[in-house]
Amino acid sequence: MKIPRAVQNLIESFERLPGIGPKTAQRLTFYLLHVPQHELDSFAEALSNLKRNTVVCSVCYNVGEENPCGICSDMKRERSVICVVEQPLDVLALEKSRNYRGLYHVLHGKIDPLNNIGPDEIFISQLFSRLRPRNGSGESEIPEIILATNPTMEGEATAMYIAKRLKEQYPGIKVTRIGRGLPIGADLEYADPTTLDRAMEGRQDY
Repeated sequence: MKIPRAVQNLIESFERLPGIGPKTAQRLTFYLLHVPQHELDSFAEALSNLKRNTVVCSVCYNVGEENPCGICSDMKRERSVICVVEQPLDVLALEKSRNYRGLYHVLHGKIDPLNNIGPDEIFISQLFSRLRPRNGSGESEIPEIILATNPTMEGEATAMYIAKRLKEQYPGIKVTRIGRGLPIGADLEYADPTTLDRAMEGRQDY
């Protein structure tokens, strides 16, 4: 049986998504064949507007509708602490816990030498740019940095790298690591709010 070109094109598009194998791509495609056309049109419009109507914040590098993002521009946030996370999804997870009210910095990745991802390939230098003192004192205007990278081997390596550089450049800064409420190998985006609360409350000096 020869698959119609439109069907094959969509299957191949789904296969390029992370975590989607050939079988899943086929199931999704044939499911969409039975969806009413107006729903497909809405789906296509949402995809088309995904990048057109979003922007990466020039301060924290989170994804939002405006620049700076809503968190960075919210003057009610605690501005003396920055929580460093790997991905925008991690910000959503921590915000759902409603326990953290500080600022964020999104790395958009982690140090992963096996995949040729070093410190220069993610937004680490931009974090240090945010910490540069403006009063000539040599001390950071942000007294605490929370390292909330995922508790994986790569996440730990990223946290260790950032902590080492922070202590070298800003000896007085407080560097904490998110508490062990998260199991090794887990991702923030899949954690429940209670676990995230305990992890944030149990953070330790790093």
